[in-house]
Amino acid sequence: MNNIGIIGAGTMGVGIAQVAATAGCKVVLFDANTPQIDKALSGLEKTLQKLVDKAKISQEKATEIRNNIVKGEALQDLKDSDLVIEAIIENKDIKTKVFTELETYVSEDCIIGSNTSSISITSLGAELKKPERFIGIHFFNPAPLMPLVEVIPSLLTQKSLAEKIYNLMKDWKKMPVIAKDIPGFIVNRIARPYYGEGLRIVEENMATPEQVDEAMRALGNFKMGPFELMDLIGVDVNFAVTTTVYKDYFYDPKYKPSLLQQRMAEAKLHGRKTGKGFYDYSEGAEKPVAQKEDALYQQIFFRIISMLINEAVEAKRLGIANDEDIELAMQKGVNYPKGLLAWGKEIGYSKISETLQSLYEEYQEERYRQSPLLRKM
Repeated sequence: MNNIGIIGAGTMGVGIAQVAATAGCKVVLFDANTPQIDKALSGLEKTLQKLVDKAKISQEKATEIRNNIVKGEALQDLKDSDLVIEAIIENKDIKTKVFTELETYVSEDCIIGSNTSSISITSLGAELKKPERFIGIHFFNPAPLMPLVEVIPSLLTQKSLAEKIYNLMKDWKKMPVIAKDIPGFIVNRIARPYYGEGLRIVEENMATPEQVDEAMRALGNFKMGPFELMDLIGVDVNFAVTTTVYKDYFYDPKYKPSLLQQRMAEAKLHGRKTGKGFYDYSEGAEKPVAQKEDALYQQIFFRIISMLINEAVEAKRLGIANDEDIELAMQKGVNYPKGLLAWGKEIGYSKISETLQSLYEEYQEERYRQSPLLRKM
């Protein structure tokens, strides 16, 4: 697969284009908003120059990568692609409209992939004339730096296609995992409590965002706390993914979105990209210092880590992925310091079970129900 089409020239689209071009593929980058392609390619040139300046790549390699990417003027410019990856807005109707048009231009053998982080691959592919050629190929942001790629076959995907894309991702120097087509796949499903429980703790006035963040960094060795991470991802994006997962799980209370996060999204306090989110990123703004309370930090950490481990155990029980892929996905997709199944064993599954039972008794909410497998581990 040497000819790659990318639809969407946002951060993710141009990042995937860079990955494919670095692996020696010829890439056509298309966006319905033509000026966005020029902006993306200009940004890519600066990125490549920085890599040259830091001696990460040679000038020759930078030139080769840039020359491997050409601008598509129209969707039909992707007609010679062996594989097309879509990386546009998280909206099912818009995506399916693009796919059905794309299918009229590409060959019978062209594979069509979506970089969606939360929309059902089966539902997206079902609209195609050849749904067996459709598959989820979910990169993590920033695509050139984050090693993980979730490969998600739908119920209609040709059986051998997942393995073919898995091997291609390895050729692209990525770490692929194969996941079932369930809402959130592996990472976005298992990671929901990291944000959701952090938000709940703040909503309850139990702690401040900076206290939650510091508790997870200090006791869990996480690189970023949930509020710092939401600001980096985009509060609006994180809220949209949570809302999709909640709806697609038929409103399971475990994935219930936060009212605080909804209000933040409505107020356009989206984090770093808008200059203000849970923290202020404007010039000269000082980051608030967390008031350290050891007992509170322990409580925060165990509450969030127990919810995360429970999700990983439930993913194992449901066969969403194998144990190795569950561990790899969380470490390489969201930079968790350890695999959650190993972490559960280290803390003691009985302690995790006790923490969740205590929360369930306190709140009387299905949100805190345990995986049936957790009690047996």
